[in-house]
Amino acid sequence: MELRYVAAFVAVAEELHFGRAARRLRMTQPPLSQMIRQLEKELGVQLFERSTRVVRLTSAGQTFLEPARRVLEDVDTAKRAAMGARAGEYGRITIGFSGASSHAALSRLSQSVRRAHSGLELCLTVRSYAGAVLEAVADGTVDLGFVRMPVGRPGLRTRVIGNDELVCALPADHPLAGKDEIDLADLAYDPFVSLPANAGSTLRDAMMRACENAGFTPKVVQEAPDSTTVLALVSAGVGVTLTVGSAEHVCQGGLVYLPLRGRAVWLQAALAWRANNPSAALRAVLTVADQALPTPSALDIPCPHESCAHN
Repeated sequence: MELRYVAAFVAVAEELHFGRAARRLRMTQPPLSQMIRQLEKELGVQLFERSTRVVRLTSAGQTFLEPARRVLEDVDTAKRAAMGARAGEYGRITIGFSGASSHAALSRLSQSVRRAHSGLELCLTVRSYAGAVLEAVADGTVDLGFVRMPVGRPGLRTRVIGNDELVCALPADHPLAGKDEIDLADLAYDPFVSLPANAGSTLRDAMMRACENAGFTPKVVQEAPDSTTVLALVSAGVGVTLTVGSAEHVCQGGLVYLPLRGRAVWLQAALAWRANNPSAALRAVLTVADQALPTPSALDIPCPHESCAHN
């Protein structure tokens, strides 16, 4: 059964006049009449009662009308879906993230995408470290990732979406917990909790450099697989750690966050994606991200001096 025959039937059924139906379909009446006769032949039923003055639906025609309308609606829906996929309005995008620091940005982006493109499916996948997210973007496991700068991987594009200041997380009963800020050198003899070494954690790398710049190598007494667990261990009194200010919303009991005295240490948060990813859905998400997660203004971006960690 040809779709054009179904469209011809619906037009005649709604107009109950072959002339008006033909004009609606932008064709002449004889070919339209021929289509209806061919459709009736294929179905083996008469769809219309015709006379020189009146066109009526038969009982078979009345029964056939609603399913025929649904067929045309489904075809139109499929057509719009295909065109929407080309424009990025439909499809599936996998987004990788790590740590508590990306939760707020991820939430803003996800909500904005769902408002702008309800047909897009977002698959959110967590990794232990920003370095692991970067690897997943590079190997095509995820389409878009929340990472840390700099990204020295060929074939990837990035856009900075925020600047995170390195802060100290202390147990609430730590002798220095009541201060307004802390001199990192005062923690030289404290036990530290950290993400694992050699695991691609830019946060751990920044912590180690900051401590070395303060004149000591931190004594790491326990490692944890993710930032949330690290902060839980600090809350339990196992040790202290350095984390990003955007993780301060992890309000575990017994935990205090203090800024570091002196020049701030910064880490830049960014989005990363493969330059050769052809997905229209990805382009649509990136367009939404431009509004939901704008790049900080030049005045807000910290300077790339030796006191700043752009990792």
